[in-house]
Amino acid sequence: MKRKLLYTLMACLSLWNVRANDTSEIVLLNQGWMFSQSGTDKWMTATVPGTVHQDLLAHQLLPNPFFGTNEQKIQWVENEDWEYKTTFTVTEEQLSRGAASLVFEGLDTYANVYLNGALLLKADNMFLGYSIPVKEVLHKGENRLHIFFRSPIKETLPQWASNGFDYPADNDHLDKKLSIFTRKAPYSYGWDWGIRMVTSGIWRPAYLRFYDVATIDDYHVKQLSLTDQRAEVSNELEINSILSEQTEAEVVVSYSLKNGEPVTKKKTVTLNPGINKIKIPVEVDKPVRWMPNGWGEPTLYDFTAQVVCQGKTIASDHHRIGLRTIRLVNEKDEHGESYFFEVNGIPMFAKGANFIPNDILLPTMTDERYATLFRDIKEANMNVIRVWGGGTYEDNRFYDLADENGILIWQDFMFGCTTYPADPTFLKRVSDEVDYNIKRLRNHACLAMWCGNNEILEGLKYWGWQSRYTPEVYEEFYRNYDKLFRGLLPAKVKEWDEGRSYIHTSPYFSSWGRPDSWNIGDSHNWGIWYGKKTFESSDTEIGRFQSEFGFESFPEMKTIATFASPEDYEIESEVMTAHQKSTQGNALIRTYMERDFIVPEKFEDFVYVGLVLHGQGMRYCFEAHRRNRPYCMGTLYWQLNDSWPVVSWSSIDYYGNWKALHYQAKRAFAPLIINPIHENGNLNVYLLSDKLEDSSDMTLDMRLMDFKGKKLLQKSAKVAVAANTSAKVFGCALDEWADEAQRKECYLLLSLKDRQGKEITRDIHYFLPTKDLNLPQTTVNSKLKVQDGRCEVTLSASKLAKDIFVQIPYQGARFTDNFFDLLPGETRKIVITSPEIKKGITPEITIKHIRETY
Repeated sequence: MKRKLLYTLMACLSLWNVRANDTSEIVLLNQGWMFSQSGTDKWMTATVPGTVHQDLLAHQLLPNPFFGTNEQKIQWVENEDWEYKTTFTVTEEQLSRGAASLVFEGLDTYANVYLNGALLLKADNMFLGYSIPVKEVLHKGENRLHIFFRSPIKETLPQWASNGFDYPADNDHLDKKLSIFTRKAPYSYGWDWGIRMVTSGIWRPAYLRFYDVATIDDYHVKQLSLTDQRAEVSNELEINSILSEQTEAEVVVSYSLKNGEPVTKKKTVTLNPGINKIKIPVEVDKPVRWMPNGWGEPTLYDFTAQVVCQGKTIASDHHRIGLRTIRLVNEKDEHGESYFFEVNGIPMFAKGANFIPNDILLPTMTDERYATLFRDIKEANMNVIRVWGGGTYEDNRFYDLADENGILIWQDFMFGCTTYPADPTFLKRVSDEVDYNIKRLRNHACLAMWCGNNEILEGLKYWGWQSRYTPEVYEEFYRNYDKLFRGLLPAKVKEWDEGRSYIHTSPYFSSWGRPDSWNIGDSHNWGIWYGKKTFESSDTEIGRFQSEFGFESFPEMKTIATFASPEDYEIESEVMTAHQKSTQGNALIRTYMERDFIVPEKFEDFVYVGLVLHGQGMRYCFEAHRRNRPYCMGTLYWQLNDSWPVVSWSSIDYYGNWKALHYQAKRAFAPLIINPIHENGNLNVYLLSDKLEDSSDMTLDMRLMDFKGKKLLQKSAKVAVAANTSAKVFGCALDEWADEAQRKECYLLLSLKDRQGKEITRDIHYFLPTKDLNLPQTTVNSKLKVQDGRCEVTLSASKLAKDIFVQIPYQGARFTDNFFDLLPGETRKIVITSPEIKKGITPEITIKHIRETY
């Protein structure tokens, strides 16, 4: 029952095209569904929105696909056809309305829709919504709706057979590469971090809509100009009149800030039968700008459009609009070609990550999970998220939350890591898909740019595809590329979202090829990881905008325990291998660990040290990129999240647990940070600022401490950094701090203080890799204070406890801090929140630090 109610709530909240306060009537079709494997006539209850995998799991007809090696036991589902059916009642009053539409916001993917014996639709695109006129097909009383989902595997096998070759879709985990023929989320076919679960089902809400006279089919709030004095906005509507003759109506548009008085403008229009395009300009005096996270408030205006006929509001629509300017500056300069976002006229350093779908079963995403996701993004001081092209165009809730939290969205179209066909049928599907999604998303303040694809041009040039295909096929790949990404997509962006930046591919140039590629556009730097280069290589191999780079780690043990048994706790066990989709992943983790850490013998310790390695290595890269601004103006790491419990590049695991990387990203992305670095035998200290005001009249306090807390040396300097820059503020020879022997026994504590002596930020610097430090054995003392939903943990130690990791066995528990160094004599208080924490019950908390692993 709770599950049904949850899906009802999700459906209600996600109806992006439901108009409020008008005379239309919405009937949700989320109850009474049954499903069956085609040909069996064995009908069982189903959940809508949902997928066949979710329904089979609910009836215990599939094993938990995440556990052990069960992924292989669910593959049969993709080869079968599935049927869904329901009945619903229509009243005489509803039938008397002027029109009725059956709306599907998402059908996955090949689906024949039948209503009362009529074939209404042959769907063939997961990324497309459908609205079908059905008044003439509806009956008073009971109506029968039946959907036949054809297997996406069987559907495309004849196309594959006639093709003559396999496309280079190497992430498609089947010997026959079928995914490229289907407009369906590519990651569901498998990826180098992803389970293969090729779904079918009614994956987004379905409903009936009854209405009279007309509907608003599209409402574009188009910003024409913006200054501090005035914003010019065009309210552009497509009004679909169902009447057979002209009729008079009044179109009313209004806007207001939250809790403010609305400003209204009216226009009398003559509606002709069919589509009517209406434009109503308005001016906003002294507009309050939408600002990205870290720069100010993401102010949103409420814009509403209404169609009034004979005193009744027959149709309405609403958007929350941010007034701002965003452009991708990609211009020739003294270095090559720039690549950065300019927001409200100010160059912005992009701090963020690449986003993949948050679940392999997309309909399981709840409002709570979306809200938690953006809380995680905002708390880590991010300002840009890239929606990557191997997943899906996200739910409107995603973009609403990005608007509300000041997070810019780099939006890929859904093409990634392989070439695609460009036959007329395929191009027509893509054309319909991009029409639908550009119109759906273009009103969002967060939307910063469109990108044609992920890594396809790089693959064509540098991944060895030329040697796998005949010259004729290879040349066809290029022709198809141009049709899709240099032809169709930019034309559609210009048609429906004119003024928004479009780039045909990412990376703009590949670091695999041209020696000057670091100087031009955005880069995917996989020299770290695949190229086995050190994290320190990011000091010199710096792109203008790092839009992909990353490193792997295991999730923490409580997540591993959800998919593995203790007997599987070995790096290369069958189960661990099933949850490590990168063929060389575990070996690379060990290779990098050997460089900087003493490799533990115990599996649990290996997992923990790998998390520490992941976080510290990536933080080094983030700070190198920020330090080298304005040459480099962006750092988007791979990847933010997981779609199932797995070993991956993510900073947040499937259950919402922050890995060490997310804590380190939060530190490295803070508005003002201290960045010490070894350069040519010197220790140089930089201040990195993304603040919009200068930071001056500050003191940099530097204390050399041994691991027992004794102060060995102290220096200080008056420092300043200009707004939105990085600057070297101090430097001296390493030998002035400590000789080679001393460097094994000490650390440098750097503290930035304001004129009143209050600490603004701090950093702890070690002179050597962790494996070369003579870390002391020490005991961490802890005190707990437990309330409902909250546990306060106070930690102390007499000697340095490096890389403290506090664990609690509750999935998704939130920590105010974790993976930090506890300094000798210091008291640190962290707060853990989780609904599973109960007053009077002491939670099982464990504390680990790096010296305990050897």
